[in-house]
Amino acid sequence: MAKEECKALLDALNKATACYHHLVLTIGGSADSQNLREELQKTRQKAQELAMAIRGRLTPPLRDRGLGAEERAEFERLWVAFSSCLDLLEADMRRALTLGTEFPLNKPLRPLVRTGVEGGAANVAARALSARSLRHEAERGFDVEDLHQLEREILQVGEMIHDMEMKVNVPRWTVQARQAAGAELLARPSAGVSSMRCVSVEQRMGPCDPSKALAATIFSAVLLAAVALAVCVAKLS
Repeated sequence: MAKEECKALLDALNKATACYHHLVLTIGGSADSQNLREELQKTRQKAQELAMAIRGRLTPPLRDRGLGAEERAEFERLWVAFSSCLDLLEADMRRALTLGTEFPLNKPLRPLVRTGVEGGAANVAARALSARSLRHEAERGFDVEDLHQLEREILQVGEMIHDMEMKVNVPRWTVQARQAAGAELLARPSAGVSSMRCVSVEQRMGPCDPSKALAATIFSAVLLAAVALAVCVAKLS
């Protein structure tokens, strides 16, 4: 039961971390706004809450000396995936701090980067936070205070990572995967996007479509005729 709960929490942390990474890349761009900064704040705080919950559920089993070898191996795989998520989250938080400092909202020191991306990212954040809407709360100096808070949260995440390494010694290079690299790409998908992707791969790997082959032949013939005509016209002129 505890293992399944950890897997569910880890899946939510993966989604929140990926969402945060997506939002960080829009700082300083055309879609940058106070609403984006608020979404960044809520998403990283949600990720930290999930990280605290996962750490509390993974630490006791891994410190239990009476845990079976197979079950311990599974918890160690979850631990490695969890610590990797935290590393990515900390790196993106540092990136957000750097970009937020370079591109303040109220008093920009330089023009914002024009990436060509327009619109908000509320839909992505709402999926990660399971929220129906993210309301905009206009507060002057919000980004400055948020940067100070972000600095403190970066230190907290760093302390969490250090505390995890001190309490549980699970070297990443000692943990073995349950399947070969890329095996999930060859596995039979259940439904949804994966099944559509599998169908497209099978179509590309299947025999050549006769109608497409005929169209390609006709196009090649027309192209050769055009080239020959162009050469003849050039010689006559």
